[in-house]
Amino acid sequence: MGEIRLHEGELNVMELLWSNKVLAAKDIAKIIKEYIGWEKNTTYTVIKRLIDKGAIIREDPGFLCKAAISKQSVQRIETKVLLDKLFNGSLNTFLVEYISNEPLQQTEVMELRRILSQHA
Repeated sequence: MGEIRLHEGELNVMELLWSNKVLAAKDIAKIIKEYIGWEKNTTYTVIKRLIDKGAIIREDPGFLCKAAISKQSVQRIETKVLLDKLFNGSLNTFLVEYISNEPLQQTEVMELRRILSQHA
């Protein structure tokens, strides 16, 4: 399976599944209507698109939906796309730019040092 790219609306549905493991499509539609205001047909269209992409597995009876991809895999893909698009794929360029504009807390610096020492 190739890399699955998700847009913001699709991520709304996936976040529900990552939090709840399994949800009926009708329940997803109710929650999305309450928090985002989408009509049922809109949510069902997005669910269908996610099934077609391979991001959701549908089980019957009950049109139960389960995430077929992890949040971590989506984060990895989207992070790589963002780095490639905005920073020519350079993590270093991104970090320098980010840290120059968003000073890190001491705890964040310590955590980065810990991570770097494990991967050095």
